[in-house]
Amino acid sequence: MEDSRWKIYYVVGLMLILTAQICFGDTDHRDILAINSLYAALGYPPLPGWLVSGGDPCAEGWQGVQCVNSNITGIILNGANLGGELGENLGAFVSIIQIDLSNNHIGGRIPSNLPLTIKILTLSGNQLTGSIPDSISILGQMTDLSLNNNRLTGLIPDSFQLLTPLVNLDLSANNLSGPLPPSMANLASLTTLHLQDNHLTGLLDVLQDLPLIALDVENNLFSGPIPSKLLTIPNFRSTGNPFNTTIIPSPPALSPSPSSFAPRPPEIGPGIQVFGQPPPEPPPHSPGKLKSLTKNKLVLVAIGGFLILIILASGLCFCISRRRKKKSAAEVSKREQAKNVTHNVFKPSERRENHTGSKDSLVRSGEKLETVSKSKEDHTIDMTKIDASSFPTPVLPPQPSSRERVIVKPLAVPPANPRPTLRKNVNSARFFSIASLQEYTDSFSQENLVGSGLLATVYRAELPGGKRLAIKKLDDATSRKWSDERFMELVTNVSKLRNENIVGLEGYCVEHGQRLFVYEYCENGTLHEALHLNDEMHERLSWSSRVHVALHVARALEYLHEVCQPPVVHHNVKSTNVLFDDELNARVSDCGLAPLLPLSHASQLQGSGYGAPELESGSYTYQSDVYSFGVIMLELFTGRKAFDSSRPRGEQFLVRWAISRLHDIEALAGMVDPSLRATCSSKSLSRFADIISLCVQPEPEFRPPMSEIVESLLHMIQRNI
Repeated sequence: MEDSRWKIYYVVGLMLILTAQICFGDTDHRDILAINSLYAALGYPPLPGWLVSGGDPCAEGWQGVQCVNSNITGIILNGANLGGELGENLGAFVSIIQIDLSNNHIGGRIPSNLPLTIKILTLSGNQLTGSIPDSISILGQMTDLSLNNNRLTGLIPDSFQLLTPLVNLDLSANNLSGPLPPSMANLASLTTLHLQDNHLTGLLDVLQDLPLIALDVENNLFSGPIPSKLLTIPNFRSTGNPFNTTIIPSPPALSPSPSSFAPRPPEIGPGIQVFGQPPPEPPPHSPGKLKSLTKNKLVLVAIGGFLILIILASGLCFCISRRRKKKSAAEVSKREQAKNVTHNVFKPSERRENHTGSKDSLVRSGEKLETVSKSKEDHTIDMTKIDASSFPTPVLPPQPSSRERVIVKPLAVPPANPRPTLRKNVNSARFFSIASLQEYTDSFSQENLVGSGLLATVYRAELPGGKRLAIKKLDDATSRKWSDERFMELVTNVSKLRNENIVGLEGYCVEHGQRLFVYEYCENGTLHEALHLNDEMHERLSWSSRVHVALHVARALEYLHEVCQPPVVHHNVKSTNVLFDDELNARVSDCGLAPLLPLSHASQLQGSGYGAPELESGSYTYQSDVYSFGVIMLELFTGRKAFDSSRPRGEQFLVRWAISRLHDIEALAGMVDPSLRATCSSKSLSRFADIISLCVQPEPEFRPPMSEIVESLLHMIQRNI
């Protein structure tokens, strides 16, 4: 009896030990099971902290996992080189609000079991297939849904009845087809909708009463007239659709109704027609008469067509016969005149003696013959049939000289192989072949993957001499939109941007449908990584070095805005686009690449915390760059992210949280990055905050130009403030 009791105690104790991690950990055990299942579906990628089974994501700080208390509220792993699939257990998360797995290589279908608490679901830039699940209808809290740049097919489900909080919806660059579902009319909060680059059909009427600010339906199969309300949307794009630009009236009926005539025609028997009156319309219940009428019309059309063919054939025979007679009559004189023409072509000194036309007409005749004689085919053309003196002299624009015409005319015919004309150095950028870039990147191996962004994947390349380069490979969806010629124009413009504070373009590749930029390589990562991910780099960012970083970025934007002619607006200023070179100098990347950005970028920039208020109306100017620069200064000042969903709602957007505190000396001391509080004076903090306050003003016209900001930062450094 006593032995059995000890056995029971032993089993219970063993169970308590095995389950201690789950029972007493910081993370809800249901979220642990859900994230373990997701990790398995993704194929166990090398993510720091992630475990196949168990673990404590909230306490152990798994990469990309955000928590509030004991619940996982966010998984942010965009551009993390993930593969595998999403699995069918996403719905098991208890309190998750945001999932961002964009710009990876995730395949398979979108699971039907999605978490009910989700607000932001971002799966763009992957390889997802299948259709959009109908189960999105139950996601009544969702505000942002991005499924763009995947391989989704089928119809858009009619499942938007309860999605009234939805603000941003992006389904672009897929293979979706069919009409827009009627339930889209219920999206009462929708301000941004992207449907471009699909195969969608039908009308746009369902969208006309939505509060849209940005709508892109380019490159689809939408038809019918565009509703007038949509034409008032500030940022509306609709090219690439077979729209009717005007409302076409309905065609008249084949047989007018009797009511359209003043006196109603009398009742007449079948087969009898009153002259001047249309035949009586057969009643709806007599399909036999309708078929008979249709057959009679077809017979008449066939007979008429046959008669027309006979007339045309007769006319053709007559013309051929007449031409043969004229040809035989002119045969003798043709041989004699041919000798004179040949003589005139090769002996210009005798042209005035053999022709009665003007000097200009003689030159043009000679040019025609010289050019035609070079073509083997054109030797068969009989030039003696053309008598210039028999026609009135046409009024022509000024003609180039014969030398110019001979040189220019061959250019009208495209060269047989136009590709080599693109393989040339553009300013200081040189052409790289795909084969050479594969060699330098070890066939674009994962070991050389630096990161993935909105438009491209970046790889590290090492040349035979040891020099390193960064290869920005545009994704397929972006590459398809750019012809070789347009891409070369972009390369030419980007190659002209030369400044010590800008990452310089070294070369390019346009070959086999691929578009790649070759940049200088910056060894020490991005400002975002230094501030938020890399503890070693964070420690090296002293207050003085942060002021210098702000100065370097300001000088780069000053160069773009005020030195370049015409001015260049960056459109994508954020801490991930500020890189550190070997000497820890800050340099701005992606300069001049704004034409590559999709229409959805404005809303994405706002969602990331860097977007100025005017982006809501579709306006972006150099003052918008100034605003984004102010956000970077705030990051340098506070050590916080521009947008951090793991913080309380009032602190998630950095500008909104900080704007009211920037003029409060006591508040500034509490806002500054904790690692800096003992190293910077209140005067220095106040001056830095003043510059930030000017940059992030809501009204763009009150933001200062970058040259003034540069002067203010230089003043701080020179005075050692």
